[in-house]
Amino acid sequence: MRDLTLGSTGITVPQNGFGALPVQRRSVEDAVRILRRAYEGGMTYFDTARAYSDSEHKLGIAFEGMRDKIYIATKTAAKTGDGVRADLETSLKELRTDYIDIYQLHMAEQVFAPGDGTGVYDALLEAKEAGKIRHIAVTAHKLGVAHDLIKSGLYETLQFPFNYLSDDREIALAKKCEEHNMGFIAMKGLSGGLITRSEVAMAFLEDYPNVLPIWGVQKDEELEEWLSYMDNTPVMTDEMREYIAKEKKELSGEFCRGCGYCMPTCPVGITIFNCARMSLMLRRAPSKAWLNDHWQAEMKKIEDCIECGQCTAHCPYELDTPNLLKKNYEDYKKVLAGETKVD
Repeated sequence: MRDLTLGSTGITVPQNGFGALPVQRRSVEDAVRILRRAYEGGMTYFDTARAYSDSEHKLGIAFEGMRDKIYIATKTAAKTGDGVRADLETSLKELRTDYIDIYQLHMAEQVFAPGDGTGVYDALLEAKEAGKIRHIAVTAHKLGVAHDLIKSGLYETLQFPFNYLSDDREIALAKKCEEHNMGFIAMKGLSGGLITRSEVAMAFLEDYPNVLPIWGVQKDEELEEWLSYMDNTPVMTDEMREYIAKEKKELSGEFCRGCGYCMPTCPVGITIFNCARMSLMLRRAPSKAWLNDHWQAEMKKIEDCIECGQCTAHCPYELDTPNLLKKNYEDYKKVLAGETKVD
């Protein structure tokens, strides 16, 4: 496993980061065990967010007393200076630390700059001068915004979706960060569960020495899989290249990545980030659980869609979500009726 340096930050870590969103779904005891095992296995970069319920709290417990051995990145979705200050103080308390290595504006839809009237960037500078954060960073989902963020020169790292399903525009974005000496952190390394071969996902990064993936880890077996690559890092093969080409062909066009940013805005309670990609999940992650009474009831809610447009407005990929929901529901009904077979 090679090390990489995140742009101008000087932070050097193995190209194998820990995404701590999923640990919010585990008990404190289990989460702390998983986090400590990740460190013991060689991971030193841990990414969380104020929005991930108790994820920060669990990291704080896991790494108290060993702060100098790891790097912690967290995020604020605040849109005002006072909001940033409040979130930062909460994060510091929950993480049981007096500084954050990389403090990111969460899912930015604009370039926050000094003196722009929002107070956001001014609060970040204030915190950096006080030693509460060491590097000012940002996450984004829209390409246009991401390019503007890089061009601004105001942020030291960019976090953006990136995996072997990424198109030429997203690959160019990673290269642009490298040219600007800006760290590139890859979220959605498994495309929200649509990528099922971790060794191919890891081997894909062979051509991107500046990209740090943060794998969302929830289960012990998932973690062990990623840790096994510390000593035996997968290398791209002809079989893998053929597999990626097949995957890209299958997933060409519009599909839901499962990012969840359309939630919880649905007025009729549709679980959009799963229902809008149910056809793919039935085939790529086959499980009878998708056909149980619970998911049948969830899919049936699509009949109540009022096409209010809120999900479309919140989708960072600008998908026609109501139409995707309808298509997935029609396919789902055929699978239930036995008209369409899935493995």
